[in-house]
Amino acid sequence: MAKGRVTINETLCKGCELCVSVCPKHVLQLSTTKINASGYNPAEVVNDDCIACTSCAKMCPDCAITVEKLD
Repeated sequence: MAKGRVTINETLCKGCELCVSVCPKHVLQLSTTKINASGYNPAEVVNDDCIACTSCAKMCPDCAITVEKLD
C-alpha cells in the first residue's frame, strides 16, 4: 500500500476536525498543546500510517492540508 506524508498549515487550520473524522488510518487529531494565531487548536499528525488517500485534504474547507505520495 502507498505511503504518504501529511502537511498541515497550522495558520489556516480552524480546528473543525473534519480531517480527523475522515482519516481511515487515524493519522490526525486536534492538538491539545498548540493554539494558532486565530485561537484554534490545529490538527496535527500523530502517526506515520498515512496511505496517501487524500481524504483529509479533500475534506478540509480551508485548504490547510497537503498530502504527498511517497514511493
